Amino acid sequence: MTLTDTTSTRTIVAPDYRGDRPAGRRGRLVMGIPYVVFTGALAIIFLYPLVWTTVSSFSPQAGSAQTDGWGIGNYISLANFQAGIWVYLGNSLFVSLLTVALTLVISFLGGYAFARFSFPGKNLLFLLVLAILMVPYATLLIPLYVILNAIGLNNSLVGVALVLTMFQLPFSMFMMRISFESIPREMDEAALVDGCNSFSALWRVLLPAVKPGLITVGLFAFLTAWNDFIAPLILINDTNRVTLPLAVANLRGQVMGVIDYGATEAGVVVLALPCVVLFLVLQRHYVRGFMSGAFKG
Repeated sequence: MTLTDTTSTRTIVAPDYRGDRPAGRRGRLVMGIPYVVFTGALAIIFLYPLVWTTVSSFSPQAGSAQTDGWGIGNYISLANFQAGIWVYLGNSLFVSLLTVALTLVISFLGGYAFARFSFPGKNLLFLLVLAILMVPYATLLIPLYVILNAIGLNNSLVGVALVLTMFQLPFSMFMMRISFESIPREMDEAALVDGCNSFSALWRVLLPAVKPGLITVGLFAFLTAWNDFIAPLILINDTNRVTLPLAVANLRGQVMGVIDYGATEAGVVVLALPCVVLFLVLQRHYVRGFMSGAFKG
């Protein structure tokens, strides 16, 4: 492209930047190749055990119910183990949903109180909640077993859910506090001016605003309760009340030291499937929940 200088007869040739664009795109693509290769390798490393377990659960294996060809014999063996897989699935689902419900209600109200109200000892109380993380998980199960036995919740799925909720509260309370603090106080004030009381403002205005944080808290609570092994092992004595992870562990230890690897792998697939589906469905809200409070102000 040429430009003519009106004050002189010189012709100025302007550089054509359009020719640099393909090179720039190629440079960005070349720079992005290591990132793609690295993240792809990580994805393969993390997905390989799950894919291998899924394939093995349908493949023929010696000492399992699926010895000839590919099929669902391992899943049939899992379904017929002791009380049946549906009993153990129901136990796990009950514990997980109750843990999620208790965690959401307590952390939602507690996070709102810590973020919006000032009262004596607020920071000290918040530190005490976080201090639960400083105590090793397994060391508290025996004292909690004694307490649950005293109040009649020993060998109870409700007792297991209460214990799991207690260990979820530090993260959940912290998560909900920063979610509420990321919301401008002007939203509360505007709702009060429009005629809402404190509860209406919390329910109609703040609840939709902190939904990503609630989804993150609920997802973590579900994954923890669904996969927990130690608490049901210590607190549950009745084999018909154990959760699915404990049932799969019992299935693995067969008589005379023979391990049914096929049924065990089928149990791992059944355990992993709800977690994978929930994470994929709620992934967008999960990321937004972790970002809440990152740009506070």
